[in-house]
Amino acid sequence: MRGNALVALGANLPGPWGTPLQAVNRALAELDRGGTAVVSASPLYESEAIGQPGQPAYVNAVAEIATHMPPEALLRKLKRLEAAAGRRGKNAPWGARNLDLDIVDYGGRVQGWRGSRAVMAGAGPRKLTLPHPQTHLRSFVLVPLRDIAPAWRHPVLKRSPSSLLAHIPGDEPLHGLTRLSEATP
Repeated sequence: MRGNALVALGANLPGPWGTPLQAVNRALAELDRGGTAVVSASPLYESEAIGQPGQPAYVNAVAEIATHMPPEALLRKLKRLEAAAGRRGKNAPWGARNLDLDIVDYGGRVQGWRGSRAVMAGAGPRKLTLPHPQTHLRSFVLVPLRDIAPAWRHPVLKRSPSSLLAHIPGDEPLHGLTRLSEATP
């Protein structure tokens, strides 16, 4: 079965794949081979790091990819790419990283949600939650997503990227988000 997935890309530390900008572009190139093909990629954005103070800014993008891989196999591929880019083990939540790749959506599949809330996995192996449980709260995902898939609807919340952006809590959801350039996989 062939499906399309939306993958969020982000980096804010240099590593084996170079600067964060180079790492995101390299990840896009890697997503265009080995069982996945890039259908479209958003422009690159710089966003302020959130969570832990003192971090460098992130480079972010979203790509739509086509694949025959089931979601769990795609997740394993993304984890291998993160490791190749220098990411080791599990980073602290909202911590700095060489590369972060998340499946935002996989063909509208809903997995790991109860009603309108994601069910967070407890102890043991982390389960894949689709759509990503924090997509609707992240302007650094929603803005690039809106660029490439403005008609996309969150499979659980049934809202477009623009509608989700309008409902992000806080005074200024786009604060600290700057368009850098087109992606160059």
